[in-house]
Amino acid sequence: MARLFEAAGITCLVAAPSKLQRPTGDRVKTDARDALHLARLLRLDEIVAVRVPSIEQETARDLVRAREDNRGELMAARHRLSKLLLRHGIIYDGKAWTGAHDAWLRRHRFEHPGLQAAFDADYEAVQQVGARKDRLDRLIEQMAASSEYSGVVRRLGCLRGISTLTAFALAVEIGDWDRFTGSTIGAFLGLVPSEYSSGQSRVQGSITKTGNTHARRLLVEAAWHHRKPYRPGAVMQTRWAQAPSIAVARGDAGNHRLHRKWQQFTTRKKRPVIANVAVARELAGWCWSLAVMPD
Repeated sequence: MARLFEAAGITCLVAAPSKLQRPTGDRVKTDARDALHLARLLRLDEIVAVRVPSIEQETARDLVRAREDNRGELMAARHRLSKLLLRHGIIYDGKAWTGAHDAWLRRHRFEHPGLQAAFDADYEAVQQVGARKDRLDRLIEQMAASSEYSGVVRRLGCLRGISTLTAFALAVEIGDWDRFTGSTIGAFLGLVPSEYSSGQSRVQGSITKTGNTHARRLLVEAAWHHRKPYRPGAVMQTRWAQAPSIAVARGDAGNHRLHRKWQQFTTRKKRPVIANVAVARELAGWCWSLAVMPD
């Protein structure tokens, strides 16, 4: 059974509890009280609209997160193989996980059958997980090129450290960028300092780490790219060729700004990890400004 409840000039439909559901003892049923509270919040415009993800967005999220899980599995498989060799004093003198490194691994043979079998199993795991990651990368690139997120992906690619894979992941994880502003998106991603204040005392701690963990990790990783001097290379020029000119100008200004922030933190002798999180917070604002641009 339901009844209409009017509060603050707004009519709400409230389900009345049945006799079997009525509370006993000290418990109090608060449907009417909750309805009144919600009506007041609605009149004061304090209720924030929530965007329900579409089936396409949920599908894209599943693909992106499957790729991220696979990335972790690949790292774990590589660690198992490299640590197996390290325990036996075998160290590769060069850049790991390249074509030359792979050829070096395939040349290894061990006298003991058990050790050879363990090495073959770990090497096979690396190859299988790596092949699966490559397949997922190709699927993401195809979806990024022909989906509702293509425009956002091209504009986000104007910033350093944000490849097609990263841009697509940010686009599907955040979804509706219009919900935020340049100053509020950092709080949504948990990149703002926590605060413990009372009276005249104000103490700020580490970042809150609330919100979307996947998007926050991507931005923190992308922020490290802005530490090096900014010189647009061939890869950046290719991305710029696919984006609108206004997005290219905005991205170029953001790249200059974020590198200057890194220089300022370095001059002030800030710890690199702390400086990088601060740059990631500002990078989120630049991503927002590009995402809300018209195509």
